[in-house]
Amino acid sequence: MFIRQIMKRIIGIVIIIFFVVNAAAQTDSLLQQATLENVVQYALQHQPLLKQSSIDEQITEQTIKSKLSDWYPQINFGYNYQRNFQLQKTVFAGNTVQIGVNNTSALQFTGTQNIFNRDVLLASRTAEDVRRQIKQNTTSNKIEAAVTATKAFYDVLAATQQIKVATETITRLERSLKDATAQYNAGVADKTDYKRATIALNNAKASKASNEDLLKAKLEYLKTVIGYPTGSELNIVYDSLAMEKEIVADTLQAVDYTKRIEYLQLSTQKKLQEANLKYNRWSYIPSLSAFGAYNLNYLNNSFSKLYNQNFPNSYAGLSLSFPIFQGFKRTADIKQAELQVTRIDWDIISLEKNINAEYAQALASYKANLENYKALKENVELAKEVYDVIQLQYKAGVKTYLEVITSETDLRSAEINYYNALYLVLASKTDVQKALGQITY
Repeated sequence: MFIRQIMKRIIGIVIIIFFVVNAAAQTDSLLQQATLENVVQYALQHQPLLKQSSIDEQITEQTIKSKLSDWYPQINFGYNYQRNFQLQKTVFAGNTVQIGVNNTSALQFTGTQNIFNRDVLLASRTAEDVRRQIKQNTTSNKIEAAVTATKAFYDVLAATQQIKVATETITRLERSLKDATAQYNAGVADKTDYKRATIALNNAKASKASNEDLLKAKLEYLKTVIGYPTGSELNIVYDSLAMEKEIVADTLQAVDYTKRIEYLQLSTQKKLQEANLKYNRWSYIPSLSAFGAYNLNYLNNSFSKLYNQNFPNSYAGLSLSFPIFQGFKRTADIKQAELQVTRIDWDIISLEKNINAEYAQALASYKANLENYKALKENVELAKEVYDVIQLQYKAGVKTYLEVITSETDLRSAEINYYNALYLVLASKTDVQKALGQITY
């Protein structure tokens, strides 16, 4: 009975520890404050594509080690046993002589060493370039992940600000509805004013509800692109004033192709292709290797005495292999490799032109969005001033309620357009930085 109670307590403690550790692990995988920097860093650590890139690096490293292992001596061991039921016979000096014994066995130790082999030489010459290529692929994926996460973050902020604007609009419209109702009860205005106020308020509430649903979808997309756990809360944290200070970019910078990861990838690819060209040219050079063996041979007609005595033999030598004629295959392979090198040269030229076009487009978009942002920022201040004045004039009986609704609509549109413009500028600045190769990891 006492032992049973102890076992129950132990099981209970184990279960508690399991849940505590599991909860701690889950907490560590969540963001307490989802700032832009934290979101990007989270994406770099948790996005599935980047996890796969890391695994690809490990696979490549093991592949290189496998290829380079052919430079080391290759030592093998073999064992065989053979039972001869009918021994071979031959004629020697006019007599029929039986050859061999009923039982034979051998233990064989063999070794080979590559001295020159173009396959192994290619592996050793290109090992660093292959490592560089797979790391550059990971870097490219990180840049794409960072850019995608940044834009998705700004998209979430735009939807968040629209909800904020809708909330402020609802507050203003509720106050306007109260004023319109009071004026109608006092006989100063007819019932169309508070009905218009009710319609505008209902529209604002519907717009807010729509934006809230849209925000949920954009949050889920952001979680997806950064590899965030589904169903977990993501608390977005941002500073609008700090973001406004980040909108400025140097528009006089010149494009440096060598900073772009795509250019570096093509350069590495060209090195590998040039190594492949050398590999095909090496096909005219003989392959040379050394070999040797040590054998323990056992021969006896009686199986029980087979391993009592052995008859060893050993040997060593060199192997030279040279294909003389292969139907012009080597010539065709060399020409093909040369054309592939030339093709990569044209790929580089094409990339440079595409980078120029990409930068020009990103820069034009940034400048247009920046000018639009400046104009819309001024519009917000003007719209607020107009709304406040017309609101006071309406209360004084100078303006109609239709003008109040119009000024309120202008204010709401100005605020929404302003925030959208702010995040468009920041997103287009990200495109400019990417085009210049300034986003690096």
